[in-house]
Amino acid sequence: MLDLIIRGATVIDGLGHDARQADVAVQDGRIAAVGEVRDTAREVIDAGGLALMPGIIDVHTHYDAQITWDPTMSPSPSLGVTTAVMGNCGFGIVPAPPAARDLVIRNLSVVEGMDLESLRCGIQWDFESFGDYLAALRKRGAYANVAVLVGHSTVRTAVMGEEASTRKQASPEELARMKAIVADAMAQGAIGLGASYSLNHSGYGGVPMPSTISDLAELDALIGAMGPRGRGVIAIASGATPPETLEPLVARHGRPMFQGTGMAMYNEQEPQRALRIFEASAAAQQRGNGLYVQIPCQPLSFDFTMANAYPFYSHAAFDPIKAYGPAQLAAVFRDPSWRAQFRDNLSHPRPGMIFQGNWDRVVVAVAHQPAHARYVNRQVAEIAASEGRDPLDVVLDMSLAEDLQTAFLGRFLNVGDDGVARLLKHEAGVVALSDAGAHLIYMCDAGFGLHFLAHWVRARGDFDLVEGVRRLTSHPADLYGIADRGRIAVGAHADLMLFDPQAVGVTPAERVADLPGGGRRTIRRPIGVHSVFCNGIRTFDGRDYVRHAKGPGAVLDRFTTSRGRHLAPAAS
Repeated sequence: MLDLIIRGATVIDGLGHDARQADVAVQDGRIAAVGEVRDTAREVIDAGGLALMPGIIDVHTHYDAQITWDPTMSPSPSLGVTTAVMGNCGFGIVPAPPAARDLVIRNLSVVEGMDLESLRCGIQWDFESFGDYLAALRKRGAYANVAVLVGHSTVRTAVMGEEASTRKQASPEELARMKAIVADAMAQGAIGLGASYSLNHSGYGGVPMPSTISDLAELDALIGAMGPRGRGVIAIASGATPPETLEPLVARHGRPMFQGTGMAMYNEQEPQRALRIFEASAAAQQRGNGLYVQIPCQPLSFDFTMANAYPFYSHAAFDPIKAYGPAQLAAVFRDPSWRAQFRDNLSHPRPGMIFQGNWDRVVVAVAHQPAHARYVNRQVAEIAASEGRDPLDVVLDMSLAEDLQTAFLGRFLNVGDDGVARLLKHEAGVVALSDAGAHLIYMCDAGFGLHFLAHWVRARGDFDLVEGVRRLTSHPADLYGIADRGRIAVGAHADLMLFDPQAVGVTPAERVADLPGGGRRTIRRPIGVHSVFCNGIRTFDGRDYVRHAKGPGAVLDRFTTSRGRHLAPAAS
């Protein structure tokens, strides 16, 4: 008897083949048959009128901390995600020597917009090495499969401590220790190396995140420590580093590199800038060097207050005040000299910065005083023009009058569907950058896959359903060497999403207070999703998570090279 049969669904296999009505049978966590299945099963689902696709592969998440207290990895599995890659941008929580733990999470709380007290009381530190961490994840069991990048910044912090963010050059002994940690992580089953050179990535107290101050020679050395040529991927927040600078690293080590940067997102002010990065990456691929661009399918949006003004953090005026509390911030924001400094920053934005001084992209979302109700849903630039004031003064004065609780919504990059569509379709792109698990105060883009199906497939028709599903499933899985996932085929792992193509989508963001210690976060919920399965086990039933004593997700530690050869961890 089979474990599960899903009967009569329209099957989109994730591989680009035509959709067809078929039964799908599951046995021992894998797909046993696709077609007409006459056998019986312990569970049979009548899926007439619904579509069945592989689970979504999210290659850019930050669940490294949350997964230690929340095996459901909420909200991603409810949003169709069955495999998540963690440790992106080089910001993880392992290696975790006790002396470095609070420093690591202080930095993480700022750079990835997480509640510090929730991290402090939520993370279960029952690990220290990378191998310990994977073992702890296996013991807990998650609701999605996970692969973990070893992080440049975290490794640097473990070796150099506080100086990781202040001293550019590691000593030869320190570099040797970093290389040994990376080599060990790869031997234990890391999917690759994460790093950042982004101007927007600052940590606690305004210090730069450690990897961002290192030179590329250090990154080159760590890539070289990953093992045999071709083993593992490199995921880098590349900032303003051009593809021409990154390609030699790809060529030298034979490992695919995935760059994520605001420079490669559509910008109406510089509409050709992102396209040039995509074209340069495609040219590298033609030369046999796997250089790719992670491209979000949603606008880069931030919901923020001046108490947590993350979109502005890459400007120098914010460097010394990022860790200030509300009272300290209020004193700074009243200071005319500080306002003048920030205005000067805005008149000279650097490439790759999130906020370029475009106040027409900032809207007042929530005001708390009756006198300010007239400002809600209006652009800051328009308010300033109507009142003959400076936009910065509008934002700061309103915020100060409301104890820094005025909420603003900024949509800064990847706005303009026609321009974004051209990038999403580009051969050098990979649909990614959900940042799921991070920036919880400001946003939740964990439902990127459902948005893609609703907006780019159904509403706009830039992709048909077959190609849209492929771009969310087998395409990223194959590029990252995640074998036998992202596809509905006999023998593949039974990671599946059953949904209504005419209704699928994602709700608007909402705030909930369910983090450890009562911390607040932003979530979104699925629309038109009937069920989600991970390794053949239902994790979401269309309304809520299906509770299991142990989540069915696997800790992935075996990957393939571009030639399709399996790479197992040395310890296996």
